[in-house]
Amino acid sequence: MSPFFLGEFLGTAVLILLGAGVVAAVLLERSKAKGAGWIVVTAGWACAVTCGIFTAKAFGAPGSLNPVGPLADIAMGKGLLDDKLAMILGQFLGAFVGATLVWIHYLPHWTATADPAAKLGVFCTAPAIRHPLSNFLGEAIGTFLLVFVASSVGEAKLGTVEPPFVGMVVWAIGLSLGATTGYAINPARDLAPRLAHFLLPIAGKGSSDWGYAWVPVLGPCTGGVLAAFAFQSLK
Repeated sequence: MSPFFLGEFLGTAVLILLGAGVVAAVLLERSKAKGAGWIVVTAGWACAVTCGIFTAKAFGAPGSLNPVGPLADIAMGKGLLDDKLAMILGQFLGAFVGATLVWIHYLPHWTATADPAAKLGVFCTAPAIRHPLSNFLGEAIGTFLLVFVASSVGEAKLGTVEPPFVGMVVWAIGLSLGATTGYAINPARDLAPRLAHFLLPIAGKGSSDWGYAWVPVLGPCTGGVLAAFAFQSLK
């Protein structure tokens, strides 16, 4: 089995288990963390990114956890196409497995929670104000910043301490820019768990809001690829 696939699969599963898990803790009824707020959500996602990167790297993958990374490499002709496609496949499958594990972990809380929107919010993002163009631009800007600053962190050659700094970048984006769309900034993070929401027998769930699903896929892809080209050009 390709280490690119296995590492990204395991790392992304950890990312979503911990990331969607903290959202479930804050949103679902009778959770001890119910109502803990945005600071807890953003901090939880930052830690989830850090843990996911360490896991992916331990199994021989780069720790991208985000299809935008290998997609940008493909666009720029970097690396082997088979390796990049293996990463993307591992990330989407890992995100689906991570979302499924969140559903299992919080099993009795779905019945206890009446609000279908809160249940959907555990799995995927939704805009604070639904304005497709603005939402698309927000996701593109957030992902541009993620790729550009994470590339700068990589240039610093920090070695084993690099993952926490990438997590810090994600935390900063969540705190500063994430409140408009929920900052997917990662197609796998949103699309695969949204599919899990659609397929799983979640008690009292509502729509999976497929009409919005293109925004957290195309926005990050656009912003991430532009950031990769911009970083390379400016370097």
